[in-house]
Amino acid sequence: MENRQAELHRMVMDEHLCPYGLKSKDLLERQGFKVADHHLATRDEVDAFKERKGVKTTPQTFIDGKRIGGYDDLLVHFGKAKPADKQSETSYQPVIALFAMTFLMALGAAFVATGSWLSLKTIEWFVAFSMCVLAFLKLRDIESFSTMFLNYDLLAKRWVRYGYIYPFGEALAGVLMIAGVALWLAIPVALFIGTVGAISVFYAVYVQKRELKCACVGGDSNVPLGFVSLTENLFMIGMALWMSFKLLSV
Repeated sequence: MENRQAELHRMVMDEHLCPYGLKSKDLLERQGFKVADHHLATRDEVDAFKERKGVKTTPQTFIDGKRIGGYDDLLVHFGKAKPADKQSETSYQPVIALFAMTFLMALGAAFVATGSWLSLKTIEWFVAFSMCVLAFLKLRDIESFSTMFLNYDLLAKRWVRYGYIYPFGEALAGVLMIAGVALWLAIPVALFIGTVGAISVFYAVYVQKRELKCACVGGDSNVPLGFVSLTENLFMIGMALWMSFKLLSV
């Protein structure tokens, strides 16, 4: 381990410290390498280095005289990332992270509100928090979301503007359900968009047998359309029905 050597060339300027250079150095050191850290302190030095080595970007890492490349290439070299040609493969990781986080949020909020970690309030807030976070992911790039949404949503195909309205409806219903107010509005909104969404996903995936990407976590996801999006919509339907039951029981 002590004899492992790596050579790193990165930008270290007064006005710019390359973050990928720092990440490369940290990764190499964590892999047990002794790093010969060469700083490129001016733009002229950067340009001269690129021309000399025949590269277009910095940082650049060399191991045993062999060029590995930039930070992303270094991750691939150490088996910590997929090659560029495989990064478009489908993955459930964003959804797992999202639901894990919203469940933990619901646990914490329920404990503060009721003194109990697990209760009906935990489940209610888990669904409502999830709706809000999913809506946020759609709204951060609503154009991309609406484009992907048009691939399978039956109502959006007939009325394009629905793809722009959907995330606002999901966010509104989620916020109102968290607060427990204006349920007369939250319930029909969640029931409507959840039902249309569930029918659309079921038809596209299980009837037409189409292989599509899910727009549920935004328009740039690699999550496959199917179980996740169907679950999102069934959550909204179930939450709407549960809230209706609570209102009628009062």
